[in-house]
Amino acid sequence: MITMTPNAISAVERFIKGTDAPVAGLRIAISGGGCSGFQYGMSLEEVKNEDDTVLEYGAVTLLVDPLSAPLLDGVTVDFVDSLTGSGFKFENPNASSTCACGSSFNA
Repeated sequence: MITMTPNAISAVERFIKGTDAPVAGLRIAISGGGCSGFQYGMSLEEVKNEDDTVLEYGAVTLLVDPLSAPLLDGVTVDFVDSLTGSGFKFENPNASSTCACGSSFNA
């Protein structure tokens, strides 16, 4: 299961309200790439796929594809807003190492 902090949920709600297209949910996916082997991807989706895992966090629906689900199990998603920048932060217990920027990892 994925945990979303209140800050992350609030940020996603703002992004959903700011879009003109209908939103079925926020997709979090893992793909190959980044400096450590895997990278996180996030996108607002207009439709759910049949094989998606669907998680509800208040007004936010999270969509996870079956290939990404094992690598995201236990992940905490936060949204950090600071003087040095803002963005989503992932804490992944499945990662054996991460890059310095925190946007990619190795399992």
